[in-house]
Amino acid sequence: MRGAAWALIGLGAAIGVVVGVTTPWRVLAAGAPAVAVDPARDFTAAQIARAAEFDSALSLPSYLSLALTLVFAGLLIVTPFGARVLSAARGPWWLRVVCGVVALTAVVEVLRWPLGMWYETYVRAYGLSTQTWSSWSADRLLNLGVRTLLVAFMVVAVVGLARRFPRWWIPAAAGAFVLTVAASFVYPVAVEPLFNDFRPMPAGQLRTDLLAMAARDGVPVEDVLVADASRRTTALNAYVSGFGATRRIVVYDTLLGAPENEVQTIVAHELGHAKNDDVLHGTLEGGLAAAFGACLLFLVTSPGSVRRRAGIASLADPRAAGLLMGLLSVASVLSGPAQNVVSRHIEARADVHALDLTRDPGRFVAIQKRLAVANISDLSPDPVEYVLYASHPAGPERIATARSWALLNGMPEP
Repeated sequence: MRGAAWALIGLGAAIGVVVGVTTPWRVLAAGAPAVAVDPARDFTAAQIARAAEFDSALSLPSYLSLALTLVFAGLLIVTPFGARVLSAARGPWWLRVVCGVVALTAVVEVLRWPLGMWYETYVRAYGLSTQTWSSWSADRLLNLGVRTLLVAFMVVAVVGLARRFPRWWIPAAAGAFVLTVAASFVYPVAVEPLFNDFRPMPAGQLRTDLLAMAARDGVPVEDVLVADASRRTTALNAYVSGFGATRRIVVYDTLLGAPENEVQTIVAHELGHAKNDDVLHGTLEGGLAAAFGACLLFLVTSPGSVRRRAGIASLADPRAAGLLMGLLSVASVLSGPAQNVVSRHIEARADVHALDLTRDPGRFVAIQKRLAVANISDLSPDPVEYVLYASHPAGPERIATARSWALLNGMPEP
């Protein structure tokens, strides 16, 4: 345990250094004029009310789903429920683990399914979803299948290493780091196509301008693709995906109806992520965090009292899958707020990059208003939701940043 504890401290320090160095805690130069965040300045009373109503409608199913996740995780951690479910499995140890992961995932997803339907009903009522119940179910099952496969792989790896090595945290930490880094490279070419079809953007002025902007920004891009997002949603979005030879600009087909200069501004924001190696830094942070989690898992599960409550004697027991799943769920929820803090600063820097690249704060404000209205974004998120869910600054915050940038650069406030 002493070695794992020292490794935990070392990895925690490494994460702190990487996050501290790569996160842009200040996105505008010192002395940038402060601009108040005021939704009423840019959005009508009806738009503000609609956003608030939409957020209120989604809050209850969202919080209930979160509560269900935590309660079920607690059940797996502090009771022998998971061990009892896995006791029914037969066959080789790894097959018993996989069957246990699938069975326990099915239990919680059956309970969560009505909450998902409730949530989807509101998304449809407000015009954001274009799916049928069959396509919604197919997407949900596909997403569930990918997540279950990853969880099963991780749990099998931990149980297998625990069966072979007393100090299993060492190969587990190394493997977690490598798996996280590999997944970041594989995801754009292996997982994204499962959920969307991508086609090259037809030759034309928009494609030419986007590639020219990327070249001017010094960001190598292999292609510009259009994702068929409209078969699921009316929301607007774009992103830059992949590394090196797999890097491409991806534009939602729902965005193609927006003015071309606004599309360029959104893509300029996404180029900021590539320019600053945000995905690479995030991959490094994720890999270190995964290794940190492996060491923490070893330390948390080492005391016999923890294993006894879960009804197992050792993590080498295939029935430990339930305990591991519960701990992974809790870790995911608890780490979310910290990830969101870092993400919001990174997104704010990408906004400033877009402003630096386009030199048009008026256009930036216009597209932020369009995005907020089209996506029915929460214009005044309450503190709890902001901490739990907000990976981006709220629309009015981003607009205030653009106005501060304009004043800093001697331009009138848009």
